[in-house]
Amino acid sequence: MWWIYALLSALFAALTAIFAKIGIAGVDSDLATAIRTAVILVIAWAITLVKGSFENISALTRFNWIFLVLSGCATGLSWIFYFKALQLGQVSQVAPVDKLSVALAIILAAIFLKESLTWQTAIGALLILAGTLVLIVPKHYFGS
Repeated sequence: MWWIYALLSALFAALTAIFAKIGIAGVDSDLATAIRTAVILVIAWAITLVKGSFENISALTRFNWIFLVLSGCATGLSWIFYFKALQLGQVSQVAPVDKLSVALAIILAAIFLKESLTWQTAIGALLILAGTLVLIVPKHYFGS
C-alpha cells in the first residue's frame, strides 16, 4: 500500500514543478514559496482537524518536536532553493536534479538510521547520481 502513496507523491511533485514554474513568472521566488507554504499550512491543518488527529498532539515528546521542527526547517529551505532554481532554470532540468535528494536520502538513511543498503538500492542511487551529473555538467565535457 505504501507504493500507492509514493506514486501519488511523485505525481503531485511533478505537478508542483509545472504549476510553480507557471506561477512564479515575474514573481519573487521567496514570495512564491511563502504563498505556497501558506496554502500547504491550511490544507495540512484542515486534514488534521477533519481526521481528528489534532487530539494526538499532547502525545508528542520533546524529541518528536525537535526533529519535526528540524524537518520543517529543512523542508522550508528546500522549497526556497527549489523555487529559485525553477525561476532560473527549466523544469526538465531542475526537477530531476532535485530528485538527487532520493540518492542522498538513501545514503543518509544507511549512515544515520542504520537502514540496510541492498545492491539494488545502491545501484539505483548511483544511477540517480549519474543522471544528475549528466544534467548539470556543462555540455562541452561530453563533446557536444
